[in-house]
Amino acid sequence: MDVSKVQEAAAVLAQAYATREPIEPLIKTYPEAGVEDAYRIQQEQVRRWVEGGDAVRGHKVGLASAAMQRQMGVDQPDYGHLTGSMFHLEHQAIPTSVFLQPRIEPEIAFVLGSALRGPGVTVADAVRAVDFVLPSLEIVDSRIQDWKISLFDTIADNASSGGVVLGSSPTALGSVDLRLAGCVLYQNGSVAATGAGGAVLGSPLNSLVWLANTVGPLGVTLEPGHVVLPGSMTRAIPVSPGDTVVATIAGLGSVTAVFAPASEES
Repeated sequence: MDVSKVQEAAAVLAQAYATREPIEPLIKTYPEAGVEDAYRIQQEQVRRWVEGGDAVRGHKVGLASAAMQRQMGVDQPDYGHLTGSMFHLEHQAIPTSVFLQPRIEPEIAFVLGSALRGPGVTVADAVRAVDFVLPSLEIVDSRIQDWKISLFDTIADNASSGGVVLGSSPTALGSVDLRLAGCVLYQNGSVAATGAGGAVLGSPLNSLVWLANTVGPLGVTLEPGHVVLPGSMTRAIPVSPGDTVVATIAGLGSVTAVFAPASEES
């Protein structure tokens, strides 16, 4: 794709954000485009957000579990950017009106204490770089109609990012075996899904390593203080106004996302 096509696609996605109206899959308009083009579109969106006053506060790995890859019909992970405006406080009402077709998923969030930059990052490097971990809920969202996404579509759409809710119980990395940490996801008091850290590329740490080594050759460093979401431990579930979603992760505690009732959004 030439620069004008990249900017055109980014503008179409920006319009979907502004109008809250999803669009047809971008791959239909740009059938010859590839993964590299998709990341160029994503980066153009991030550039516009930063120019508008937002700031990059971390990254996310998407489609890191077999469950999510099956659900989305893709066969490899991807990544996106987390900006300051995406973070929501735990237990504080989140308006669903800011999203188009939101879903939610539980993750073990890494908070970095030192920089990570690939290529060549190992698991040992990643362990040294992590300051602490937190239970978290990621709100995924798609600007593509009915979530009918190809890998190209989700990457271009910032890896279908929407929002983040971080728990408030920091845990040292050495205090929990992330692979064996079980998770129960509750929606309005009922169990909606279960999973474990090992569902995320075998270990969430593998996902962090993958991310550092994938973005490093592009000139991107994972910065101290940044949040990295390594991928969902369960399938994603749709959310509606008035929902309360709680994720309990063994050894890490719980995190709660509360969505404002429809009556408060009108």
